[in-house]
Amino acid sequence: MRNKNIQTEIDACYLYRKLADNETDEAVANVFRQMSEIEQGHAEAFARQVNIPIENLIKPSWRARTMNLIGKLFGYDYILGAMMDTEKSLSNAIIKTKEKNKLEITGAETNHVQILWSILDNDKNISGTQHAKFESRHRSVGGNAIRAAVLGGNDGLVSNFSLVMGIAGATGGGKGLLLAGVAGLLAGALSMALGEWISVKSSQELYENQMAIEMDELETNPEGEQQELALIYMAKGIPEAQANTMAADIMKDKTHAHAVLVKEELGINPEELKGSAIEAALYSFFLFTIGAIIPVSPFFFTTGLHAIILSVILSASGLFLIGGAITLFTGKNLWYSGFRQVIFGLIAAAITFGIGELIGVSVS
Repeated sequence: MRNKNIQTEIDACYLYRKLADNETDEAVANVFRQMSEIEQGHAEAFARQVNIPIENLIKPSWRARTMNLIGKLFGYDYILGAMMDTEKSLSNAIIKTKEKNKLEITGAETNHVQILWSILDNDKNISGTQHAKFESRHRSVGGNAIRAAVLGGNDGLVSNFSLVMGIAGATGGGKGLLLAGVAGLLAGALSMALGEWISVKSSQELYENQMAIEMDELETNPEGEQQELALIYMAKGIPEAQANTMAADIMKDKTHAHAVLVKEELGINPEELKGSAIEAALYSFFLFTIGAIIPVSPFFFTTGLHAIILSVILSASGLFLIGGAITLFTGKNLWYSGFRQVIFGLIAAAITFGIGELIGVSVS
């Protein structure tokens, strides 16, 4: 377990260093370098506990090198978001385990996340604009985007693999299966795309409506909004007199006051409204299609038992790769996650194959 802890710290040290090397803003790059040094210190501390010489510390794992490759291909904001999400997930897991076992929660469980934000908050070289930019970057892309890509491909593969096997059980893998598989691919991809479009669009419309109401309140009752803003700052621990002064200064500029109220009162990040619903829909369509094309692809070239066997082999391989990709976030063993995904996928396909065969026999 301790060796795994050392590897985790080494990976974090490596990735923060890569973030620093590829960061154009020198002040933010310095924050990443500080985080890299902190993670290096954690690794050395773990190594001393198990009497591993410092010079023999483990090199970055395949996960860390893969994450770096993703950063090179798609931008390092993805890596930042993935690291922040992973840190939060690990912290939440530790807290839940302690709660389950009725152990004391000391606050150290979220140290890694807190350290990063503490450096950002206290570094005099980090301006408010840079801090906001950093926050929007890790929120807007990052781990969620990579995770969405993996899960989107998984949805397409599992759903169409199950569909193809169900029809194969009923028909023996005849030519009609290709049409059904392509229809299932298009139906699923279009459904996912429409669902994503509705999700993004409805969220944007909801936020825009809330922001418009906030502007109306600001224009009709500025005194009340100023008092709300002061109360928000007081709730954060700022003395009453200082909170009132800050609120009064902010209210001098209506546009700035609206932006602050939107963020502080409504908890809305305006950067999130800039995403395109159409782009999100196309992204979802593309990811689902990548997974869904795998089980149906053999039927473009052949039919019968041969095509069914090829479909199973290709789908199992795809499921293993998806299971392996999931370990980028979970840190679990590659073989365990990969074969677990294969087993679950094959079970789902076997069930639909059996149902299809029963239906095919009863129909015939």
